[in-house]
Order: sequence, then structure tokens, then C-alpha cells
Amino acid sequence: MNKTTSKRNNWIKNGLFIGLILALLFTDLGPWALGGMQQLLLKTGLKNAPSATTETPAPVSEVTGTYPHQLALTTLDGQAVQLSDLKGKVVFLNQWATWCPPCRAEMPAIEKLYQSVDKNKVAFVMLSLDEDAQKARQFVADQGFTFPVYVPGGPLPESFNAQVVPTTLILGPDGQLSQRIEGMTNFDTDDFRQYLVSLYSTRK
Repeated sequence: MNKTTSKRNNWIKNGLFIGLILALLFTDLGPWALGGMQQLLLKTGLKNAPSATTETPAPVSEVTGTYPHQLALTTLDGQAVQLSDLKGKVVFLNQWATWCPPCRAEMPAIEKLYQSVDKNKVAFVMLSLDEDAQKARQFVADQGFTFPVYVPGGPLPESFNAQVVPTTLILGPDGQLSQRIEGMTNFDTDDFRQYLVSLYSTRK
């Protein structure tokens, strides 16, 4: 192979590589490809959810008291809901968006967690931050996810504001924030399920 042919082959390879990078960055392929790679990372167990907070949570003693967070929610079919309607349950609240590859990556594990917990004790709020709710609706339908998905019906409480997505908040039955988990996480672990059960068990 002469130098001219070798140079031409290198240019072709470099061009294909650059073209692939541009396609991932500027087309709909990007979130899918990055999400797939990040899903593989989650399967290694390196990003498993913490099973407990660093601080011992206070016992839940006033489940019947005033819920500490005012948050209006809207389901994807347009039904209005208040977060306070979930008082008495542990709440798994995940802020996500369709354009976020790490969000896509962790969702299969969240679906498995959702399928495996007692819905009478643990409520899921998958809170889409997409400006267009139709994008969230289409994504969830395409993936076959069954967890409940909402969009904000008003401003988020200050304590819920996230600097990154995904961000997951775990609330005790009294609505007190027990844990904030920022970034892509594997929630489909026995330790994390037991943690949710233990939060519910502290209710009086």
C-alpha cells in the first residue's frame, strides 16, 4: 500500500469517526446511544443506590399532620394531583427528561423496582421535566414503562430544585426528605428495596 492510499484510508476513517460523533451529538441517536452505554455501566454495580442515609432519619410520628411540600402534578392524561395526596406512603420522586441519556439509562432499573414493591407502601412520581409532555408520553409508551409519570403543575418546592438530572428524592410517609440522589443510579437492588421498606416501617 503506497503513502497516498494510506493517507486516503486514514482520512476516510477519521471522517467516519467525526461523522459518527456529530450524529451522536446533533441527532436523536445521541441520547439512545449514550443511554445504552450508561445502562451497561449500571449493570456493573458501580452506581448502585445507597441503601441508607448518612444520618439516622427521625422516626415518623405525625403522618396525619400537614404535608411539608406543596407540589401540583399533572398526569400524562391530564389529571391533576397533589403530592400531598401521597401522605402516608414512602415517595420515590425521580426528576428526568427524554433528552437526558443518564435518565434513559436508569429507567429500566426503576421500572423493575416499581414492579417489585408494595404500591400500598411506596408511591412513584416519575416527574418529567420535558417542555413538551407529548415527548414524555411517547417515550414511556415506546419503552413499555408502567410506572406513573407526571409533569409539574406548578413551581417545584425550593428543596426539590435539582442542579442535575436525573435527581431522585426519597420522602418518608410524613413527606420529610430522607435522601437526595443526584445522577444516574441503579435502584434495582435488594438493599435499596429494604431501605424503602424500613422508611415505611418507621411510621407510627
